[in-house]
Amino acid sequence: MNARVMAFKAYFPLIGIAILALFLLVIAPGALSSFRLNNLGKYCCYAIAGVGIGLAWGRGGMLVLGQGLFFGLGAYAMGMHLKLEAAGPDAVPDFMMNFGSGVLPAWWAPFRSGAFTIAAIVVIPALVALVLGLAVFKRRIKGAYFAILSQALTVAFGALLVSQIKYTGGQTGLNSLSTFFGYNLYDPVNKKMIYMITAVILIVMLLITFQLYRSRFGEVLIATRDQEERVRFLGYDPANIKVVAFVIAAIMASIGGAMFVPMAGLINPREVSALASIMLIAGVALGGRATLLGPAIGALVVGYGRTSLSEAYPDQWTYFLGAMFIIVILFIPNGLTSVIPKAWQALNRRRTDIKEVEAV
Repeated sequence: MNARVMAFKAYFPLIGIAILALFLLVIAPGALSSFRLNNLGKYCCYAIAGVGIGLAWGRGGMLVLGQGLFFGLGAYAMGMHLKLEAAGPDAVPDFMMNFGSGVLPAWWAPFRSGAFTIAAIVVIPALVALVLGLAVFKRRIKGAYFAILSQALTVAFGALLVSQIKYTGGQTGLNSLSTFFGYNLYDPVNKKMIYMITAVILIVMLLITFQLYRSRFGEVLIATRDQEERVRFLGYDPANIKVVAFVIAAIMASIGGAMFVPMAGLINPREVSALASIMLIAGVALGGRATLLGPAIGALVVGYGRTSLSEAYPDQWTYFLGAMFIIVILFIPNGLTSVIPKAWQALNRRRTDIKEVEAV
């Protein structure tokens, strides 16, 4: 009986993923309006990034406060392609005509290709995370120092986007996006298609992360978080383990950022700022950073909370959201998803007590 219970617990996250997939892919498209479904798609983009944060922070112990950097790299890569697509085969984006020389920079040109853009969304953040990770973790920088460094890079990235207006659109960013790989973004059918793609990507990322958690890598990652020196004594290099997790988290954040662009129809520095990174961290903490589904659920809840509260209370919504975080941290420190396992354990204890009483 104990073996069956243990097996059930091991695969319990798959049940949660299946329920989430049912909601996102079946219930939501049929129940929500086009506007609400589009908003849910944006929350799914945050959730994709959140799953990566859960891997790096929840399992790896790396407080990644700068995921806005990687979210922005993917978002701007996608935005550049869509901006060129909207401009036409031989034209340049409108802001380059207004603020620049009207000549397309050489490093923009490859983003006319959809295949190159998709590859860049994965490769560029992976390379940046690899270089940064090796530079940081090989020097055994961790804790608050790593968190501050990662956030500082995000702030610097945002400042760079604003200052290079003739290449990035400055504060207004890349907007007036009308197509997505040839599909009209103003068509509700295409909007729904993009939402479905985003939701499927989220489910796939959860399944990949589930396998990583169950793998030898997942076990070593947890050991590195809890007993780094012992892991080094056993022959593993903790820096390499951290770098791999950091790179995977960066790729997930980049993919989330890339899918956010067609959902929102624009991308600007505000969406990839330090505040945006903190909101991603807050969502992961709210859902439960050490669990598989927690980061995704938390990101969805925070996204929905920001939208609904800002609509109902335009001037006070931040106070309500802050109060929610405080309540969860004080009374549910392990996140919202920790409530279900505790309830399951309590139910099992109650059943055991009842059986013991009946036996007497």
